[in-house]
Amino acid sequence: MGEVSTIGLDIAKSVFQVHGVDVDGAVVIRKRVSRAKVLEFFSTLPCCLVGIEACPSAHHWSRQLQALGHTVRLMPPSYVKAYLKRSKNDANDAAARAITPDQLLLARSDRRQSLAARTWKPTRSAQLV
Repeated sequence: MGEVSTIGLDIAKSVFQVHGVDVDGAVVIRKRVSRAKVLEFFSTLPCCLVGIEACPSAHHWSRQLQALGHTVRLMPPSYVKAYLKRSKNDANDAAARAITPDQLLLARSDRRQSLAARTWKPTRSAQLV
């Protein structure tokens, strides 16, 4: 078994699923990690490519993992589904993210963009005018 080069990360409310492969595509890591221990777990790994399905919290985790030195790529959920080999569950979703080609990936937003998107919300009174 080689050193992990690519990780697929499935984000959930309390438990994250990690699926890591080496350069040959052999599975090196298949593990469940609690939300509280995600950063601790990734800090012990060598820097690698991490694939995450794009969702609102994915941008937060992207920034956190980049601070640890990892390269993070976000991908649309519809592209991940095409790479599922079996039924949909967290472990299979993480595995699909680890094998999705690089050209199907999205740009991440920085913290300033995320805050700007959250601050503007039309109020009910503004909609009635």
